[in-house]
Amino acid sequence: MKSLVRWGTTLGLVGSTLLATAIAGIAPVIALSEQQIKTKLDNIPVWLITNPQGLPLSRPLPEQNGKQAAGSVTGVYMSQQEAQAFIAELRNVKDKDPKTTQMVKSLQATPVPLGVIFEQVQKTKNEPNRLLFAFKPIDKEVKGAMELLKKNGEQVKQFRSVPVFIVRFAPDKSYVPIKLGDQKAEQEVVPLFFSMQDAQNLLNQVQPKFPKADIQVVDVDGILNTLQEKNDPWLDKVVFFPNPEARQYIQKLPQENPPKSTTAPAPKK
Repeated sequence: MKSLVRWGTTLGLVGSTLLATAIAGIAPVIALSEQQIKTKLDNIPVWLITNPQGLPLSRPLPEQNGKQAAGSVTGVYMSQQEAQAFIAELRNVKDKDPKTTQMVKSLQATPVPLGVIFEQVQKTKNEPNRLLFAFKPIDKEVKGAMELLKKNGEQVKQFRSVPVFIVRFAPDKSYVPIKLGDQKAEQEVVPLFFSMQDAQNLLNQVQPKFPKADIQVVDVDGILNTLQEKNDPWLDKVVFFPNPEARQYIQKLPQENPPKSTTAPAPKK
């Protein structure tokens, strides 16, 4: 989990310095490599339900056209609490098989960097018996995403993926970048939030100067496809910000190189 430990230096997102300009005039770049994408995703902890040895709890894929499909599927939880709640549900189910009962008792919510999941998907995508990963988004974030989409006039009955929230200067304008780090080592990034509230906090800082600024809702699958296929220069500046629960988990990890100061710079005016 070293990749999660390193995230401690970028947790002061609410006070991060705003840039009042769009990202433009940057030399073209090629689409990000799988390793570059993995590195970006390594900042995000997710949880698998596993046995003590780390083997994920999985189930066979359903039949297709009357034939048993190859491979199996396991859940990937964006919330440790929701993963633990599912384990509790399993333990409350009475089963006469003592082996099953013992197996369920040993289950645990195991943290894994999202980049590891992405890497595994890429390595096994052509294998017929591969393990598929079904993402379990946080209920509150899905509800917030659907409300935003409906507010923007979109007809949506359900949100099947993990929502990602991005602040933009206006519906037809570019995304709002921020600066991270101290003045000597500031880094300009485009924040992608797994929490609608975090996106709202940034929007609140932007709107006094850009009244038409809003929050765009996208799904994580679409983001990953864009990172892999597009050559847009701003993609290299994308940084994923974990949700508050995940940040609390990261903050409890031992820090390899803790930041000297926890005071974040004030927004630019």
